[in-house]
Amino acid sequence: CVVPQASSQSSQPLKFTTSDSCDRIKDEFQFLQAQYHSLKMECDKLASEKSEMQRHYIMYYEMSYGLNIEMHKQAEIVKRLNGICAQVLPYLSQEHQQQVLGAIERAKQVTPPEMNSIIRQQLQVHQLSQLQGLGLPTMAPLPMGLSAPSLPPTSSAGLMSLSSILASHSHSQAAHAQVTHTPDPEIPIP
Repeated sequence: CVVPQASSQSSQPLKFTTSDSCDRIKDEFQFLQAQYHSLKMECDKLASEKSEMQRHYIMYYEMSYGLNIEMHKQAEIVKRLNGICAQVLPYLSQEHQQQVLGAIERAKQVTPPEMNSIIRQQLQVHQLSQLQGLGLPTMAPLPMGLSAPSLPPTSSAGLMSLSSILASHSHSQAAHAQVTHTPDPEIPIP
C-alpha cells in the first residue's frame, strides 16, 4: 500500500504559530469563563428561589397545621355541644323538642354567602372595638347598597380570621349570656 506524500506547499497553511494557538486558547478560555460566570449566576438565582420557595412552603405548612388543629378543636366543640343538646332535649316538651331540632337543623345549613356575611360582620365589630380601644376615630358605616369586599370562602386569610373570630365570638357570647340572660326568640322557655 502506497501512501501519497503531501507536498510541502500544501502542508504549509496547516501550520499554526504558537502565538495563534495561544490566542485561540485564550479566546476559548474567555468564552468558557463567560459561560461559567453566566451559569454560576443562574445557579445562584435558582438557589435563592429555592430558598424562598422553602420559606413559603414552611409558612404554608405552619398555616395548614394551625388550621388543621383549629378545625379539630372546633369539631370537638361541636361534638360536645351536640352531646349537651342531646342530653337536654328529652327534658323539653314535645313541642319544644321539635322547635329545638328544627333550630339545630337550620344551624347546620350554613352557606358560603352566610359565612362571608358573618366574617364581614365580625371583622367590622373587631376592628371597631380595636379602634375604640386605641382612641382612634371610627369610620362611618358604608352607604346602603355598598358593602365591604368579601373574602372568598376558601382563602387562607378568611379561614384564619374565621377561626379567631369564631373563638372570640363564642367567648363574647358566653360572657354576654352570663351578664344578660335573654332567651332565644325561636325557642320559648317552658
